[in-house]
Amino acid sequence: MNLLEGHSVASTETRWSSLSGPTCPANEEQHTQKAWDKPVTKNHQALAFSRAAGDVNKAILLAAASPPHSGDWLHAPPIASVGLMLSDEAVRVAVAHRLGCKACEPHTCPYGKAVDARGLHGLYCRRSGPRHQRHHQMNDIIWRAIKRAQIPATKEPVSLIQQDGKRPDGTTLLPWARGKPMAWDVTVPDTYAESHIDQTAREACSAANKAAANVKYGALSASNIFLPLAVDTAGTRNQSAIELIQ
Repeated sequence: MNLLEGHSVASTETRWSSLSGPTCPANEEQHTQKAWDKPVTKNHQALAFSRAAGDVNKAILLAAASPPHSGDWLHAPPIASVGLMLSDEAVRVAVAHRLGCKACEPHTCPYGKAVDARGLHGLYCRRSGPRHQRHHQMNDIIWRAIKRAQIPATKEPVSLIQQDGKRPDGTTLLPWARGKPMAWDVTVPDTYAESHIDQTAREACSAANKAAANVKYGALSASNIFLPLAVDTAGTRNQSAIELIQ
């Protein structure tokens, strides 16, 4: 821990305790900066959450603080040749949504719904074009990644389920594990939708977990290993999505 000139160790520890709490790191950890920083960060996180006004602000904070992957896009190198270069406008909106900042002027959408300065309405408006595009884009990313791993796969296979005609978003054409091919289905629920906000304001990733649980492809279990892939609009994802992407 860096000591300010003229300050004793005791006074510095007193200052640290006021920011983090009374318990110092264990003796075997006191030589690491992380051991001193973590309690301060945790205390500030709890303070920010306690001061958050409204469910939307609480959901934003929970999602932003949710390990391990909600902020992965912030660490992606901006390489245009591999599709990782976001436009300036996309970065502006993404950062505003992550921080709960002003993204637009308050207005009324073409279908009569009020849109506040955060602009979150467009994520769940049923008439929003990007609402449908994000599902197809996410599924295409998964499909291309699997093919890049030299595993033949097809999107939306026909007649995979004979009983009701449902089609998952994709399936491998070779065995994935235990002699069975893998089928997947992508869903991208909105963290801030009215149907989810009560839960996402209390527990991060609840929208993704709920959406994954609602994906019904039980008929595939006999012939395929089925993975529901749910990634909500705040970036958190269910466990099977994390495992497959890794």
